[in-house]
Amino acid sequence: VQLQASGGGLVQPGGSLKLSCAASVVRLDDYAVGWFRQAPGKGREEIVCVSRVRKTVEYADSVKGRFTIARDSAKNSVYLQMNNLQPEDTAVYYCAAGGRCPDDIDFWGRGTLVTVSS
Repeated sequence: VQLQASGGGLVQPGGSLKLSCAASVVRLDDYAVGWFRQAPGKGREEIVCVSRVRKTVEYADSVKGRFTIARDSAKNSVYLQMNNLQPEDTAVYYCAAGGRCPDDIDFWGRGTLVTVSS
């Protein structure tokens, strides 16, 4: 099983990035899917999760109104559109899938680094 996150990079404050997460072997529609991040010197933070059954979406307050998760079942992928990025959004971003976010994660993708700096 592999989750491959991509799309990170360097962006100026106020800018946008779109992260992608493609899955192989497992079908993401069968799982809760989320994006997490870990900033330097801090613990891992759940920023958004789509629940497994009802497909409800929960955003962390820190990203609400700025970040949007989207899924493409045909491509077995999930995306994270990030707008109005700020320096505090600098982190390694991970996609994950499992029974429930954040405490029942079965699969973690390799992280992708997002740096917000002028």
